[in-house]
Amino acid sequence: QVQPVESGGGSVQAGGSLRLSCVVSGYTYSYSRGCMGWFRQAPGKEREGLARFFTIGGSTYYADSVKGRFTVSQDNAKNTLTLQMKSLKPEDTAMYYCAATSRPTCYADPIERQFFGAWGQGTQVTVSS
Repeated sequence: QVQPVESGGGSVQAGGSLRLSCVVSGYTYSYSRGCMGWFRQAPGKEREGLARFFTIGGSTYYADSVKGRFTVSQDNAKNTLTLQMKSLKPEDTAMYYCAATSRPTCYADPIERQFFGAWGQGTQVTVSS
């Protein structure tokens, strides 16, 4: 069973940086040819897709809310996904989730919850003003 596990969350002041990591266990061939993504959910809000990484070729896609501030990357072993976050704002405060999908067309899908089948438990990010 594919299981992402996030780490690296914490508290930071506005303008600061944080680096989140996601290690995926039970990685299968189909998932190795799919996508991984980062989402976040603030209290009372919908889960928001932030970034997507296509494991074949390494193409990325970012939501407008984080474009230019967040960077997603994957290590050579393809089982660790990183989200580098800079210029953090109080509105970035949320629980951050890592997810994976084996959909071969994931590079064209919207970054939406319905397209991802494996989820981590989340890591909290708090940005104070």
